[in-house]
Amino acid sequence: MVVSLLVSSGIAQNTPKVSLDTSETLFTVLTAINACGYDQELGASDPLRGQIRSEVGKNINQSDATRETVKLMCDSYNDRQQPDPSRTLAQYVSLALYLNPPPALTPKVKEGDLPPDAQTVLGLVPLLGKFYEQAGLHGIWVRHQDAYQGLSRRYHEPVSKMLFDTEIYLKLPSSVYLGRQFTVYLDPMGAPAQINARNYGTDYFVVISPAENATLKMEQIRHTYLHYLLDPLALKYPTAIKRLDPLLESVRTAPMDDGFKKDTSLLVTECLIRAIEARTSPGGKPADAEREKAVEDSVQQGFILTRYFYDALASFEKDPAGIRNAFGDMLGNVEVGKEMKKAGQIQFTGQASPELLHLSSPTEGKLLITAQERLSAGDGDAAQKLAQEALDEKSEDAGRALFILAQVATSNGDMEGARGYFQRALEVAQEPKVVAWSHIYLGRISDLQEERDAALEHYRAALNAGAALPEAKAAAEKGIQQPYEPPSHTQH
Repeated sequence: MVVSLLVSSGIAQNTPKVSLDTSETLFTVLTAINACGYDQELGASDPLRGQIRSEVGKNINQSDATRETVKLMCDSYNDRQQPDPSRTLAQYVSLALYLNPPPALTPKVKEGDLPPDAQTVLGLVPLLGKFYEQAGLHGIWVRHQDAYQGLSRRYHEPVSKMLFDTEIYLKLPSSVYLGRQFTVYLDPMGAPAQINARNYGTDYFVVISPAENATLKMEQIRHTYLHYLLDPLALKYPTAIKRLDPLLESVRTAPMDDGFKKDTSLLVTECLIRAIEARTSPGGKPADAEREKAVEDSVQQGFILTRYFYDALASFEKDPAGIRNAFGDMLGNVEVGKEMKKAGQIQFTGQASPELLHLSSPTEGKLLITAQERLSAGDGDAAQKLAQEALDEKSEDAGRALFILAQVATSNGDMEGARGYFQRALEVAQEPKVVAWSHIYLGRISDLQEERDAALEHYRAALNAGAALPEAKAAAEKGIQQPYEPPSHTQH
């Protein structure tokens, strides 16, 4: 059920860009881990969680085949549990957001394009469809639709009001962002205290498990919505953002997430968001002190422009111009030397509050994404140029850049060049897909050069690196079984 949150008149009724929703895919994944012993905050959950767990348990016990499927599924779950239960949940939320709806429950994108935490639990996917069918999850889902729709109705008004108030403050309707999506998913099968927010490209998601008769954690939803509205602004002012790069040196020892220390646009946007949150917290004299404390806390965590934006917003509030127009002036008025001097006097705290939203830089990976697209389109020269540019500028993932250069060399029939690039990729790559497929290609090159022992070594290494990547695992196993023989035309 989609409840459109039409906070802006420009949003079409039939294509909601901002919505409160439930998802059978999310329900399926969260129910699966509940069946495998995920009990975090069970006592504080909405009673619907316990009821569904009970019904699923009965269905599992009716069949030996279902019990066997659940055992295999739970072996995979247990092998990938994290010491922190919230991190365990986060992995499966990431996976669920990238799966096609039941009964398919297959990834929407290639394995290497999945978020890293979703890749680690990809082994659940082959068993998820069987579990969905054998445990009768669709019937349970349909049976509880009224309860799920009730959750959406219960929270529609407060969420709509929060979104509306945010847009009014910024003088920025969400309808200006064509092709972008902000969705709040509600599902009681997770831990009520946990909120998982994700930014995947132009889409933003918040996943919440409401507790019985409890209010939603609106501050966390709003934080993600502010990112949805403000993240694109950095793309409008690349020169102004670049001018602030020296500030990164000032936060090198700050306790905040490393992403903010490496990307000026992320740092600037987060500082602006924190300043907005401080300025729009409830007013009154006691609250004024709380606002000041919130600003100071952010600065001490490394978000050194929070104070600047907090003061600048005082003028913005009196001006009819919206944030899209005002942001450029705000950036232009930052005195870099002054802010660096102030930052040098800050005693950073030992620990930062965790960032709610798993996000990436708006420009992260742009050269390599385009390079991969050009390679897929058969334009090897353009792919090579873009990948080499990313490598030379040290602006993007060196392992992936070398992998693309190796693929170009392979397509040009330059086996020695390809071997060199694949070997260099293995020296720096951290992405499982790049590691696994580099070994596979090196194994195939060794087979073609009748170096079977070396080939087997690479295939075994690929099997280890690609354990959670079904395609890579299958290719590695095939390479171990028999030497590689290229078909008349092959393209991965």
